[in-house]
Order: sequence, then C-alpha cells, then structure tokens
Amino acid sequence: MASLAIKTPAGAAAGTVDVADELFGVAPNAAVLHQVVTAQLAARRAGTQSTKTRAEVRGGGAKPWRQKGTGRARAGSSRSPIWRGGGVALGPKPRDYTQRTPKKMIRLALASALSDRAAEDRVLVVDDWAWTEPKTKDAITALQSLGVDGRVLVVLTVDDEIAWKSFRNLQNVHILTVGELNAYDVLASDWVLFTTKSLPAVKVKES
Repeated sequence: MASLAIKTPAGAAAGTVDVADELFGVAPNAAVLHQVVTAQLAARRAGTQSTKTRAEVRGGGAKPWRQKGTGRARAGSSRSPIWRGGGVALGPKPRDYTQRTPKKMIRLALASALSDRAAEDRVLVVDDWAWTEPKTKDAITALQSLGVDGRVLVVLTVDDEIAWKSFRNLQNVHILTVGELNAYDVLASDWVLFTTKSLPAVKVKES
C-alpha cells in the first residue's frame, strides 16, 4: 500500500497516510486517459451553434429576374447560398456533443492521473487548513510554505468553506470538492493538494 506524507499549512511534517494502490499506485493508461478527457471536454461544449438554410432565411420568394433573355445566369431565389444574404449550405446546427463513457473507464482514468502525479511527488496531503477566517493572504503563505508553484488543484470537503473562500481568488488555484474530482483537472494541474478529510485514507501514521 502506498503512503503519502502529511504536512501542516506551514510546511512541517505531520506524519504519513496510507492510500489505496487502486487509486494512487496503478500504471497510467494513456489510451483511457485520452478517451475520458476527450469525452469530458466534449461534454462541456454547449452545442448551440446554428446557421440558417436557404429555407429559413427571410425573403427570396420572388424570382429575381426572368429565366431567359437577360444574359445572366438562371436564378430562382435571392436566398441561395451563393448569394449575399442567402442561406448557408451544410452549416452547423444545434447538436449534443456528449459521449457515453463507461464508469470503469472514468475510474481508471482518474486513478491513472492521480498515480501519475503521485509518482512525480506532486500530490500533497495537508492535515487541516485550520483557518478561523477566510484570507487570501493565508492561502498564498501556505502555498509558499508547502513549496507549491504553477497550477494547483485543491481538493476540499463540502464543509471547508473557509479554505474555499481563501483560495478562490487565486488565479493559479482550482478548487474542487471530493465528489467533483476528475481526470482532466488532475492532469491540467501541476500539484494536487488534499486534506486528510478529503483523501480516502486507510490509516494515519503519526510521526
């Protein structure tokens, strides 16, 4: 069973915590990661883009000129796609971009992403943020003390309101609750920060 070091917000050691190998000790599956992340990004698309066909553009009911004798090409409507102000041929229409992804693949992708970050020592566990009031300054100080830089993913429980308010104004910090944890946000982050409450742990070893 793998273990992660626990630190205080000041950067001091506070023990270790055992974590499940099924989540932090698997061999990353690049193919599954690619498929799951692609599906997740596709699901974010609104799919509301729309263009009008020649049948939907207003006007164009009258024939622009007679069929013969003018020397010009035949034209039956001024709303043809080749006319200015006409409809769009084969243009985009509203559609649903979501892809069906099996739950086992989603779990494997998350485990692959977490295992990859853990293998690079990019996963940290904080014992407790222990702030009495929300302060962005305290969050900045904590990240500096922990030696964390770049894009940071902070995983909190739904009760960590003070910590959430402290981190929310930092541009390089993304906050998620435990239930929102996903492979894309883990891969998009340089560091992943858990608390002992937001991390599925088996046993905590005191230092």
